[in-house]
Formats: sequence, structure tokens, C-alpha cells
Amino acid sequence: MNARDPVFESALAIRSDIDTGARSALDVATATLARIEACDPLLHAFTAVTRERALGEARRVDALRAQGARLPPLAGVPYAVKNLFDVADLTTLAGSRVLAGAAPARRDAVLVSRMREAGAVLVGTLNMDEFAYGFTTENAHRGTCRNPHDLARVAGGSSGGSAAAVAAGLVPLSLGSDTNGSIRVPAALTGIFGLKPTYGRLSRRGSYPFVHSLDHVGHFARSVADLAAAYDMLQFADTRDPACARRPLEAVSGQAPIRVRAARLGGYFDDMAAADARAAAQRVADALEATGVIHLPGAAAARSAAFVITGTEGGHLHREHLRHQYAQMEPLSRDRLAAGLVLPAAWYVRAQQVRAAFRQELLDAFARTELLIAPATPVAAPLAGQESIEINGQVLPARASLGLLTQPISCIGLPVLTVPLAGPDGLPLGVQLIAPPWREDLAFAAAQALEAMGVAACPRPSALLARAAA
Repeated sequence: MNARDPVFESALAIRSDIDTGARSALDVATATLARIEACDPLLHAFTAVTRERALGEARRVDALRAQGARLPPLAGVPYAVKNLFDVADLTTLAGSRVLAGAAPARRDAVLVSRMREAGAVLVGTLNMDEFAYGFTTENAHRGTCRNPHDLARVAGGSSGGSAAAVAAGLVPLSLGSDTNGSIRVPAALTGIFGLKPTYGRLSRRGSYPFVHSLDHVGHFARSVADLAAAYDMLQFADTRDPACARRPLEAVSGQAPIRVRAARLGGYFDDMAAADARAAAQRVADALEATGVIHLPGAAAARSAAFVITGTEGGHLHREHLRHQYAQMEPLSRDRLAAGLVLPAAWYVRAQQVRAAFRQELLDAFARTELLIAPATPVAAPLAGQESIEINGQVLPARASLGLLTQPISCIGLPVLTVPLAGPDGLPLGVQLIAPPWREDLAFAAAQALEAMGVAACPRPSALLARAAA
């Protein structure tokens, strides 16, 4: 992307302009709000626009500069958040109608607070699958979130609004969550960078839960540098979140280039990916001079284990909603939650055993390499409402199968950075860069190299959307 493009400029370029006085934070916020107003009727990415908060935060940044104070690292940078993050004075909907009567949040989620402390300007909340259970953001309550590269197609999910808003140039950064692929799938389908950090790396406090043992929080950007800058600001050893690791800040911004030893995942990750997705992963493997192909025999079982764990934990979390508000729930998510509620306990126990065995299988693989490469989705973005996709001659249900390649990795909590590549017919594809636990730096180093080589890049959205944004 051209950092000086008035729509698709980087977060760091915006911050630099504000720091030097080339623009005010208020001007940036006003232009961002105007683009959202022009484009979102086409996208359905936003569920709420926090206009007054955005203008107030922008004015505070400008006041700091007028006082000669040192500006924080993301001063004046607009961003938005998946609507499962608490935003003070807004009701946290998590994509659902059943929470509409809940009291507004009293305070921001931890990651929203971290962004505010970094000087970023919150412009709104973003569309998602109900309760984060889905891969397409076809939400019956809020409307289907559209893919900026083809408005007839889905943006992926469950963080579809978060990805679409960044891919369309409405904001340079957004926050999302990933349980079974909910950052990696929409990042791949909309052609942007997305990070699912190691389980426990970032605080989940103040985000609406789905599956306690699988939920991650992370973010999206259009460049590796922007993704790294936000990641550095989001890290926080939160003693009030029992899942958050007590680890010091491990900064990745501006790290010196290093060569990362990589290998491509084969077997299941070839069998469950169509030809274009396999070719994208091979392009990344070639660029990184990957030293071979690693097979993980337990991948299919790990994906099944993730399904069982998701259904069981998610179903029990929402048992009262299912009992008393079933008719108000989104049809695509409620039936899966209801099915999960009645899964036998023995299945859940066995799923956890499979999960532990697959984790060891991955750790053994990392004894031979530092990074694993795999497609992020089996195909490019399907059409909205499309019921099936074809993968190597197999016809599979579209909505569930978009996570075929992300779910095994979710199951064991590894850090994954998804990079965008050009795909067929102008539609992007994504590739997962999978690192050992707590080694996000390796994934960032590889992504930085791929971006520098021009292998990974964010494509421009559809002409219709670009005209509206302009």
C-alpha cells in the first residue's frame, strides 16, 4: 500500500503527520467518520459509530501536541473493535439480539484501554457472527458483512467486520478475537494481515467469552509495521485475567531482519486445501526457502477435538439463552450451541486428550524447524449465502469448512500471523505463519521478509467501494 494514499495510509504514517503537525488528529477523525458514513451502507462492517468519543479523543491528542507534550505511540490513529469488546457506555452485544437489554459497559475492555492509552482514536464497534460462532459474519440481526473485494461475497468470520473495515480503508487498525480461526479466516478472505497471538499473551478481560480454553484476542492491519506497533502496545501482564500469562513486554517493532528456518505443512493441510490455496502456501514456502514438508498425522483429529470443545464449552456458556431466548438467537449459531449442550462428557474428555497429543506433535515438529507454513482457508471468499464449497473433489458445507485449516492450530494455542497474497479472479488468499509458543517475533520476521519481497501485500478493494471511500 502507498503510505500517502489518502484512504489506504498506514497507522504509522498518520501518527507521523500528527506528530509533525502536517494534519490534526481532529481532521483525521473527521475524514475517517465521513468514509465510514459513505462506505458502510455497502459493507455492513459497523454496528455502532462512536462519533462523539472519536472527536473528543482526537481533540485531546491535538491538545497534547499544542502543549508541546510527547505524543503516545499511536496518537490520533483511528481504530475500531469487534463488538464483543466492552466500550464504556455502550451495550456489549457480541453480535446478538438477546443482549440488547443488558446494561451498558461501565468501562472499556483492557485492550480498548491499552489502545486509548497509546493515543488511538476509537471510531466504532464492528459486525460479527453471533457470540463469535461462525466463519462468515452472515448475521441475521445486523446484516451480512460484505467482502471489500467483491460485495457479493462474505468477509469471513467471526471477526468479519474487523477485517472488512481495515481491508476497505475505513480504519488502519482493528481488534478482533479468534477461537477457531476468527481472525485468520477473515484476514485471509479480505487480504490483510491478522495476528492471533499465543493463548494467554493478551488480556481478554472485558471481552465477551465464547470458549474459555480456546479464546484468543488479537488484531488486524494492512502492513506488518502497523501490526507490530499495535501488538507492542496491546501487551500487558494482566493479573486480573487468570488466562493472561505473566510475561514481560516482548516488542517486535523495528526488530532487525533475521532469517527464519521454515517448513511447509503437508498431508491434511494439502488434502483440505484447493489448488489455489496450496499454491499460495507454496509461494510463501519458496520465498522463505522452506526446507521441506512436515506432516502432522493428528491434524484431522485435532480439528474434531476443537469442534467438540467448542460445542461443549460454548453450549454450556449459553444454556440460559438457549432455554429462555432461543427464538431471539441467530439461527446459524443457536443450533450449533444447542447441539454442543448435549454432547456426552466422555467426548469432551477424549477431545482434551487428543488436543494434548496434538500439542506434543507440534512441539516435536518445532524441534526440526522454527516456523510452519499452511494455507489459512481452503478456498477464496465464497458468495454470501453459498451453502457448499468444493475442495479437491469433495463437496463440503461452506460455513463450517472455512475453518478446516485454522481449527487444528487453534486447539493448541500457538501464535499465528496470517499474510495476504493475490489469488484467483482478483480475490485474495491468506497463508498462516505458525510459530512456537511465545515466539511471535519469528512470525513477524517472516512476514516482514515476505512483505519486503512483495510476496505478501494487501490488494485494493473493489472499484465501487474505492469510489465511495474517495
